[in-house]
Amino acid sequence: MAKSDLEIHKQEFLEYIEIERGRSVKTVENYDRYLSRFLAHTKVRNAQDISESMVREYRLWLNRQDARPGQRGTHGESLKKKTQNYYLIALRAFLKYLRKRGITSLEPERIELAKVGDRSLDLIADAELTRLLGAPEGNDLKALRDRALLRMLFSTGLRVSELCALNNDIDLSRDELSVRGKGDKVRVVFLSPEAKDAVKQYLAARQDMDEALFVNNGKRSNDDGGNRLTPRSVQRIIKYYATKAGITRKVTPHTLRHSFATDLLGSGADLRSVQALLGHANIGTTQIYTHVTDAHLREVHKKYHGKKRR
Repeated sequence: MAKSDLEIHKQEFLEYIEIERGRSVKTVENYDRYLSRFLAHTKVRNAQDISESMVREYRLWLNRQDARPGQRGTHGESLKKKTQNYYLIALRAFLKYLRKRGITSLEPERIELAKVGDRSLDLIADAELTRLLGAPEGNDLKALRDRALLRMLFSTGLRVSELCALNNDIDLSRDELSVRGKGDKVRVVFLSPEAKDAVKQYLAARQDMDEALFVNNGKRSNDDGGNRLTPRSVQRIIKYYATKAGITRKVTPHTLRHSFATDLLGSGADLRSVQALLGHANIGTTQIYTHVTDAHLREVHKKYHGKKRR
């Protein structure tokens, strides 16, 4: 069957966001999946046939889908509202593209996102963080690597994908380095003396020729023939040391990113600076950490409010 006009427009849209908007390959793949699901369910073939009632019916259908169809114990567990919003965001972006091209279709503003609850943070206490950072013991290569990895995450607030992409040619004579984050945007992050020292010791002990900063210690290689640690490997490493440190709650690489942000805000850093350090495109994303300053404001209110009346 020949491709419909809408499928052709979808392909052009995907090429547009990758080339002209600089979206990552992973983002393009996600948008392709979200839009393909919409087209497959609605069977719509022309842009002008997309209607509010069609989108409403699609949203009902999405809301009734199992989160993990076919997997044991998940029947009846619908897609999370946040996940459903990803589908709607992709559709809305596609409709905006159609309008920009002068193609008549549903106005993207007619699609409202589902309301979701406030995002919860996986946080650990200061004492737990201290135990976690000190969990890799000894001076063998694995301990040196893992100590450098943990201190690097906490010092920079890097995403795990950004950490894994680092190469071993970083300039340790400086306190900063540039990283390429989401949307191919470059930002500067900073190394603490502890992180610099840990990385320096780790690199000095290495004898391999791999270009990656953090590598597997074994002989197992990745698909490209290198030994670069993957995000999944880093997750397992952190889970191991969290258990060793006696932390019972779930700890992930993102937990250290949260700790980085809350440490800065709790010490008086402003929200805009933390936004830049984290690489958030929207300050609204950074505002999930304001509970830290809220606690401080509560103490200020308790200490000073109504003082003259006492």
